[in-house]
Amino acid sequence: MACNSATGCQSGCYKNEFEQDLKPATETISNSNEQNLCVKCKANEPTAGAGEDGKHCLDCFRSNLFGKFRLAVASNALITPADNVLVAFSGGPCSRVALQFVHELQQRAQKNFDASKDRSLPVFGVGVVFVDETAYYPVPSSEIDNAIQEIKLIVSNLSPPTKELHVIPIESIFCSNQCDRRERFKKLVDSVSDATGKEDLLLQLRMLSLQKFASENGFNRLLLGLCTSRIACHVITATVKGQGYSLPADIQYADARWEIPVVLPLRDCLAQELNMLCQLDCLKTVELLNQTHSGINGLVSSFVKILQEENPSRESTIMRTAGKLTPFHFNKIPELNDSSVPLASQRRQKRFNLKPNESISSESFCSLCYSPLNQSDLTSLSSHDNCKNSDIFVAACCSSCRFQIFPNDPSSMEKFYSLLPEPLVARAKHVRNGDSSLLREQIQDFLLSDSEDDA
Repeated sequence: MACNSATGCQSGCYKNEFEQDLKPATETISNSNEQNLCVKCKANEPTAGAGEDGKHCLDCFRSNLFGKFRLAVASNALITPADNVLVAFSGGPCSRVALQFVHELQQRAQKNFDASKDRSLPVFGVGVVFVDETAYYPVPSSEIDNAIQEIKLIVSNLSPPTKELHVIPIESIFCSNQCDRRERFKKLVDSVSDATGKEDLLLQLRMLSLQKFASENGFNRLLLGLCTSRIACHVITATVKGQGYSLPADIQYADARWEIPVVLPLRDCLAQELNMLCQLDCLKTVELLNQTHSGINGLVSSFVKILQEENPSRESTIMRTAGKLTPFHFNKIPELNDSSVPLASQRRQKRFNLKPNESISSESFCSLCYSPLNQSDLTSLSSHDNCKNSDIFVAACCSSCRFQIFPNDPSSMEKFYSLLPEPLVARAKHVRNGDSSLLREQIQDFLLSDSEDDA
């Protein structure tokens, strides 16, 4: 018999049994409803493919990605109000999202500037650059023209502030006329027999072209769309190639070893997430050069892809593990001492910049790939003072470049050296002079003065 008592009944009637049977059913319905809602806002239904677990709605998924981007920019002072940022746009999903997020950041800065009474903080400038690599990858002229028109349309459709698109050929790094530099570029790349070395050389020439254009056109930041997935692959390839010493330099948010500092605000975003955002937000992409990687780069890319399919957190784990390596002193944005830069921006930079005891100091860089060299490489360089320029250039390079890019036949090295871009050779000479000065400073206490030498 059922009991109507409001207090706890101890008679063993079936009222308690009925309530116990009803409670699990109610909890099951409640849990089922919660499982059909976004795990973050608990209001909207989750969107398939949004996030690693697919349990976020579109708004939360997008705000989460933009939050990672904005946190990277603010925490590392990657972009300040006085900057002029050049976004490297390849047409792929990663660079497309990077361009979109930079545009939204600029839009917010413009609204704040318009609403401010004193207008003390200016709005940072944004330019877009596309590197034309058809000098090496054979693409019909009609296809490249259509692709460039689509890219122009993507940039022009971004609401104000307006952004200008620049299209530069990768062979623009050479100082000769257009026909000669195109032929010289092809000869240089074709002279590399190793597939991995050829891809690495193209990567360096692309960076040199971007640096040259940014420097000549008044940009002080170069923004790349490298994400967690690309960095995870680079961690393994650099380890395989014997570039473990220089690896920390390539995987940080900022890299100021170049004349124009390079920033990676999408460092914490997965390629899968960026691809999904492009689909969900209908962000148009342009896949012009659909080349496949070969050699070490291709093998590692396939390997990491398999790992990611088995466990969606593999790429993040690889990058977080490598992120524990001690960065170099140039893995920060140089401090601003310009009086025209707002004081708030200067304080923010000093707050987030690396401390001297948190970084590795390196004054020597590879002549070709510009990766940091360790002390043993610097010592070997000092023994080539009276050799030919080509021999000195090789000696000032890292072991990976010497093994995979340079010709195996020593007689072919002089020809390879003659094909190198003039800015690269000039930079190598400047680095060598700096290394010689550094070496002299290190042994200054042990050198004889002119008077002691005469005696």
